[in-house]
Amino acid sequence: MYYVQVTEQEVQDIRNFISLLNYQLNSAVIVEGKRDSIALKKLGFSGTVLEFHKFGGMIKFVDSVAKYDRLIMLLDGDRKGKYLTGKIIGHLQRRTKVDLLFKRKLVKITKGKIRFIEQLVCYESFFS
Repeated sequence: MYYVQVTEQEVQDIRNFISLLNYQLNSAVIVEGKRDSIALKKLGFSGTVLEFHKFGGMIKFVDSVAKYDRLIMLLDGDRKGKYLTGKIIGHLQRRTKVDLLFKRKLVKITKGKIRFIEQLVCYESFFS
């Protein structure tokens, strides 16, 4: 379990963030793994979440996700997540739109406290 000091404004901003994500049509949110996906769902995300690690490699991943009009990248903020983000952008930038705005927005809302998407579960108790 992750414990982070949270303000009311932050909770409202996270709610708005999830709502905005839910309104993205023919888009998929890309996360690294299952815990990231679960964290988004617990906060009310109802759209398509694709877990990078389920695809068994970059080429299979790239070939499978290119059908979406837009890919919203929410990979972790650690070295591995940044590396994967760069590789994915390099492979997909000419095939589909790769969106990093939501990742930047999340960093701004949480003031950098949330580096791993799975840490979003710390907001779950505010969403009941």
